[in-house]
Amino acid sequence: MPDIETFFSTVQIPSISHVAQALIRTLHDEGATVDQVCAIIARDPAMAARLLKLANSSQFGLSRSVGLLEDAVALVGMERVRSLAVGVSLNDTFQAFPGLDRNAFWTTTMDCAGYAQWLATRVGIHGHIGWLTGMMLRLGELLIAQAEPSILQVVEKLPQIPGVRWKRETRLLGFTEGQITAELARRWQFPPQMVQALQRAADPMAEAGFSRLGAVLHLAGLLAEAADSGPESVASLPEEVLAALRLRREWMTHHFPDRTKFVNVS
Repeated sequence: MPDIETFFSTVQIPSISHVAQALIRTLHDEGATVDQVCAIIARDPAMAARLLKLANSSQFGLSRSVGLLEDAVALVGMERVRSLAVGVSLNDTFQAFPGLDRNAFWTTTMDCAGYAQWLATRVGIHGHIGWLTGMMLRLGELLIAQAEPSILQVVEKLPQIPGVRWKRETRLLGFTEGQITAELARRWQFPPQMVQALQRAADPMAEAGFSRLGAVLHLAGLLAEAADSGPESVASLPEEVLAALRLRREWMTHHFPDRTKFVNVS
């Protein structure tokens, strides 16, 4: 069974835009300013227009419409706009592959991002980091589609029970989509916190050095796959992960978010 380095030697790694690369570099810089982020986004007028369209959508519920990127940042927040910009770029980077339902894939991806943001905020992690890392979790599956289309068919076969896809990937490949995304994120120079979380998302309790963000991704991924069942899906979440994050099922059920209000950049 090949290791992940061998796997990457068989795929064409997508190239992200210079604007996305610049935005990713600012994720490492706590001193990044609104002016810097706006100037980077402004280099890509199409991205700026999409961000303004998102900001004016009902998903944000702003008190007034905005026509300038600076106004969107002022009302939505710099960190949120920056994460959305990277998300938009990643969405544009990956193409559809035969054997993978693009609409279903991105719906689950956006749900995972929304749940990750919700849970991250609850456990003391910045919501924008939870959202962006959650949005990235399944991107590795798109590389599986490129390198091993026959394996993808087995991974995607029904029934899609929450968590089963990770087990199928591990059995067939030796690693999961999240671990593939982690290596991709490392090569794209995302912050180590995000790389580590993606690496551990499928089994956050298995390795030394517990990753809270990895545990958040684990729960968000399970909820995204069971999104149609709503708050009752909380009952099936693993107790050890909830305990490690100090999350109570009662709170989660009572405050379960409406997935139709999640931001969708696809």
